[in-house]
Amino acid sequence: MTQTSENVTWLTQEAYNKLKAELEHLTGPARAEISAKIAAAREEGDLRENGGYHAAKEEQGKQELRVRQLTQLLENAKVGEAPAADGAVAPGMVVTIAFDGDEDDTLTFLLASREYASSDIETYSPQSPLGTGVIGHKVGDDAEYELPNGKKALVKILKAEPYES
Repeated sequence: MTQTSENVTWLTQEAYNKLKAELEHLTGPARAEISAKIAAAREEGDLRENGGYHAAKEEQGKQELRVRQLTQLLENAKVGEAPAADGAVAPGMVVTIAFDGDEDDTLTFLLASREYASSDIETYSPQSPLGTGVIGHKVGDDAEYELPNGKKALVKILKAEPYES
């Protein structure tokens, strides 16, 4: 799925196509829509007290930021295969861990960049403390990562399977 090493982000072909389609929409039809909203709001008169105009301009700013993010991401993307289902933790995997080896205290998450974040599953970046702590470990291994307060936390890898969107 994704793995950032320096400025390169690894994507599956499916993920690349999805992000490319989003970029095309934002630079085409979505740009035309926001321009029309701004023009319509501008015709309403005094721009200082025109809530519709200011909302449309804010929406335009957010949209243009996303266009820049996607452009940069896709320029630095390398298309590759999804990770192997060999039980080793890698970006693009759904990982289940047990905190302090307690199998009643578990967390299941997708190890991927934020482009994959969804409401279906919690997503952790490979560069996060938890992500860097578990990458490379296999099912059954213990892994350690640093908490924000500087203390260490121990987790046991219970499952690691490729993510299927």
